[in-house]
Amino acid sequence: MFKTLFTRKNLLFIGLTILYAFLLLFTGMCIEGSYTMVSKRNPFVSLANSLGFQPIAPGVSGFICLVLVAIYIVVCISTIIYERRYAIVNNKNPHSIRMIGTYTLTVLACLVLSLGVGLIIQRPLTWDNISIVLLFVAQALAITSIIYVIAFLLIGAIVMLVVNFIHIDKPFRFFNNNEEPVFDDEDLVEHDVTGSFDVDASVGAPEGFGPVAGGAGGVGGAVGGDGTVVRTAETLDDSEKVFPSLSRIDNEYEGFVNDVMPYDEIALNEICTRFRNYLAQKEKLYFNIDVIRFFVSGFAASHFEILEGLSGTGKSSLPRHFAKFVGGRALFMPVQATWRDKSNILGFFNEFSKTYSETDFLVELYRANYNPDQLFIFVLDEMNISRVEYYFADLLSVLEYPQDEWKLKIMHVPHDFIPPVKLEDGNIQITPNSYFVGTANKDDSTFTITDKVYDRAITTEFEYKNDAFEADGNAEAISLSSSRLNTLYADALSKEENKLSQYDYDKMNAICNFVYDQFDIAIGNRILNQIDNIVPVFVACGGKKETAIDFMLSKKLIGKIEGRFEDYVKGALKDLLDLINKTYGEGVLVRCEKTIKNIMRML
Repeated sequence: MFKTLFTRKNLLFIGLTILYAFLLLFTGMCIEGSYTMVSKRNPFVSLANSLGFQPIAPGVSGFICLVLVAIYIVVCISTIIYERRYAIVNNKNPHSIRMIGTYTLTVLACLVLSLGVGLIIQRPLTWDNISIVLLFVAQALAITSIIYVIAFLLIGAIVMLVVNFIHIDKPFRFFNNNEEPVFDDEDLVEHDVTGSFDVDASVGAPEGFGPVAGGAGGVGGAVGGDGTVVRTAETLDDSEKVFPSLSRIDNEYEGFVNDVMPYDEIALNEICTRFRNYLAQKEKLYFNIDVIRFFVSGFAASHFEILEGLSGTGKSSLPRHFAKFVGGRALFMPVQATWRDKSNILGFFNEFSKTYSETDFLVELYRANYNPDQLFIFVLDEMNISRVEYYFADLLSVLEYPQDEWKLKIMHVPHDFIPPVKLEDGNIQITPNSYFVGTANKDDSTFTITDKVYDRAITTEFEYKNDAFEADGNAEAISLSSSRLNTLYADALSKEENKLSQYDYDKMNAICNFVYDQFDIAIGNRILNQIDNIVPVFVACGGKKETAIDFMLSKKLIGKIEGRFEDYVKGALKDLLDLINKTYGEGVLVRCEKTIKNIMRML
């Protein structure tokens, strides 16, 4: 139970107490009457003289008494903090008469063990000698307290000036970002936050949970009879009871991050070739080499990929076996039709059991924080059986931020609750070694994936089942760390011969401009950045620039024409097909050509 002591606030108080103890010992050396330890001319002596204190020579035994006082001051404060924290964790009132009596006994015990023992060891054990030691300790305590308060005020004023100067153009919030006060442990306060959460988030949640218990993750959330959402700040149990699975991971790693993973010196093109051979020889799965290349290079442009197409073509198997092939971890999570918000993948706080309903998705995200150099792949199987923008919206938005801001709010925790180590302030960090893959079928049982989702993902079409072939090359699994993969990506992006030339941009812009003029469909900066990142890496994987451009334009641009039925569309599509053949040559952008012909066939 000693871990309940270690909160930031408590460690701050203990640290300040230790500083006071060292200052007390230094003060004693400075004001000691014989002046044998330090120079006679020091500020401590000047302060003592101004206060009318007389120089005292307590001797070695007197200093031992002062050392004992300093030690037991630290022991006393630390023990009282622990006793108070222990009471809070066990749902007891830390200010009850019983606890106050416990604090008093702690103070008396430390006083006896410090002054009592310190005085008994005095030689000769006379009243005059004891009075000299007591006076010496009292003077040291008085001077130390004065200097400590002055230094604390001075340093505090400097910190206040610096912090407020840095944030001078930002609004001042005394409590927290939500402008809600932090209440003491035993307080029970209700706040009306009607309208703060999406009412639809409660659909499909257990009765009584409401939006707070599910999507919002608020502590003590409930839905009142009038439909208002009420949150209560209350004391939670130990984190091992609230977050049992996350706490087990903390115990497994004992707080240490495994940040180094061995890797094989192997190039991207060899990774793709060997992975294809591995699938064919070990798993009896057969893929077109360009599909493998696009899957590997896709993660250079986005941490989210969609594998879309016919059922039974290996969409789910590809990411799972890739994680196995490189020594990573893969989580396979079938999507359910009832999923409505992020609580379906990240879990929610159960108001009745006062525990957090942890999902495998959350647990694996948490484990990734302890293994930042191992590849983690999260597979959402049949992700469009429910609306992706409902349950996956938070992740889609967060992945657009800088990597150090990839954090998701899991729940609002009371200020005295100690969450799992890697769940800082109730937030889960999405580490850069985490990659997300969604598989999608196209049939009457699924929802259409919106452009919002498509634009943020790299999409690969699985149009047909590949025939078996003999894989003669190396098919052994490899070790590939996240840092090594990022290095390979960076090396590919740095090579000029891999990048799009101005000539390549001109040809691609000719098609993009035509589509914009005829269909009012354009690609934004996000997609252009994806193309700039994926093309060089795809080339490093052994592919051609035109093939990568074909992959991207067929889904990101031309695929958006589908669903148009105006009279002019068919003629404009014919002109677009002629332009592609004229610009790149017939049979070069085969996916774009096929997409155009499929749309024309439906008109």
